[in-house]
Amino acid sequence: MPIRTLTSLLAIGLAATACSPSRDWRELHPEGSSLRAQFPCKPDRHQREVRLAGRTVRMDMLVCHDRGATFALAFADVADPGAVAPALDELRAAAVGNVKAAAVHETALAVPGMTPNPRAVRLQFDGKRPDGTPVQEQVGLFAYGMRVYQATVLASRLKPAEADTFLGALRVSP
Repeated sequence: MPIRTLTSLLAIGLAATACSPSRDWRELHPEGSSLRAQFPCKPDRHQREVRLAGRTVRMDMLVCHDRGATFALAFADVADPGAVAPALDELRAAAVGNVKAAAVHETALAVPGMTPNPRAVRLQFDGKRPDGTPVQEQVGLFAYGMRVYQATVLASRLKPAEADTFLGALRVSP
């Protein structure tokens, strides 16, 4: 086994071990989705109509709160291949704007099974809640076909290993 592979496996194992004692991670396959995700708590499911890429679409959301952190997964079908990139851009702008983040650290995001898209990104930023208290947030944005996804972790003081576990466990399985 190449050293790079061994090192990667070890790092993944340590990250999972670091999170395991403090949270009860469970794999979910949201109904109506090709996605597999892990949540540290049982999420509530919500639906609402939103404007995205110039049209009204139904957005499904899974959200749970555990020990001061919020874990959320939202997805919506945009019904037009040309609307995927604008929808991802709008989701990005809304996530950053909702907490009035000034500096955003952005890296490419590769979710196994996703449709390749240059707008698939992982964002990290600090901002403020509506009441002015500080918040740290990490967001993953990606698409599968004409469905766009936003995975979010936020807390007053975000633990990077928990965000890594949540965002790193995302998988699309058609």
